[in-house]
Amino acid sequence: MSCESRQTDPPERRPDIVALVMAAGVSRRFGSDKRRARLDDGQTLLETTLATVAQVYSRCRLITRQDDDIEWALHASSGQGELQRWVAAQAGNGLGGSLGDAFRHLIAQDDPAIAAAVVLADMPWLSATTCAQLNCHAHSEHIVIPSHQGKRGHPVLFGRRFWPALAELQGGDGARSVVQSNPQAVKIIDVDDLGIWRDVDTPQDLQEPM
Repeated sequence: MSCESRQTDPPERRPDIVALVMAAGVSRRFGSDKRRARLDDGQTLLETTLATVAQVYSRCRLITRQDDDIEWALHASSGQGELQRWVAAQAGNGLGGSLGDAFRHLIAQDDPAIAAAVVLADMPWLSATTCAQLNCHAHSEHIVIPSHQGKRGHPVLFGRRFWPALAELQGGDGARSVVQSNPQAVKIIDVDDLGIWRDVDTPQDLQEPM
């Protein structure tokens, strides 16, 4: 089935791609744990993101801090696929630290996936259809990045070839250095979904219209 036809079909779950939901931030700008913030339908922000991910990926790893009380999210998401919590020891060093921990876990467990989809937990408006569209381009040698109106976003799919470089991350704001070092591998996919870059940093972000 072509990528074009899949855009209009129900999302297909890809067991050969593992999802890493990055949820180890401290919500400083939000003022409280934004993962627990309620959306209009009553679901929490994190529950909504996990539900979207479960539609497309049969395996999900939720990346959190060691001291997180996160059992509520795991309980709410039970039955939606294989969900495991992984602790990021370097979460205090920023997203880059958490990513480094996550990819070291993947390599240590010899995960068989051809790619890992890095999903930010505070992007509850991301469409499962968009994720499925990106999955069409997943490859062990590719870095797949969505773009909407000329602006890049998430999730980003990192092929297996780049996991060792990602596992070396110790801190910083993400995997930008890995992307910039491998321009030949980057595949930019245009999508009709502003959810790829609409995140939640403050309570006011929850009130902004789509």
